[in-house]
Amino acid sequence: MNKVIYPGTFDPLTNGHLDIIKRAAKLFDEVIVAVAESKEKKPMFDLQKRVKMAKKAVQNLKNVKVIFFDSLLVDLCEKEGANVIIRGLRAVSDFEYELQMGYANQSLKEDLETIYLMPNLKNAFVSSSVVRTILQFGGDVSHLVPKEILEDLVIGN
Repeated sequence: MNKVIYPGTFDPLTNGHLDIIKRAAKLFDEVIVAVAESKEKKPMFDLQKRVKMAKKAVQNLKNVKVIFFDSLLVDLCEKEGANVIIRGLRAVSDFEYELQMGYANQSLKEDLETIYLMPNLKNAFVSSSVVRTILQFGGDVSHLVPKEILEDLVIGN
C-alpha cells in the first residue's frame, strides 16, 4: 500500500490544506492527515477541535484519515508504515524552511521521502495565520476554509 502522511498544526485547516489533501489523495492509496499538538505554537484551537474540524473537512474523501500526534514526525511515519511525507509550498519563502525540515527528517530516517505540492493559484495566499487574524477581528473567512468547518470557527464554540 502506498501511504503518505500530511502533517501540520492545521490551526485551522484551510482551503489550501484541503487542496493539497485532495491532490495527494489522487496520488496515494492512503493519505494520513496528522494534526500536530504543537503546544509551542500556542494554537488558537485546541487539539481535539482541530482534529474534529479536519475530519469534517475530509469526510467525503474515502482514502483519507485524520489522526493526531505529539511525537517526532519520523516516529509517526514508522508507526503508520509510511515512507513519504507531503508538505505544501505556497511561496519561495516556505521553501527554505521545508527543505531544512525534509533534510532533518531524512537524517533521522534514511528511507523517508518528502514530496512538496503547491496549492492551486486561488489558494496560494491562504494560510492558517491569515485565517486566525481575520477571525480575531470578526471578519468573514468563508472563502478561505472548507464550508464544513465554518460553524466550528466561532471563537468560544
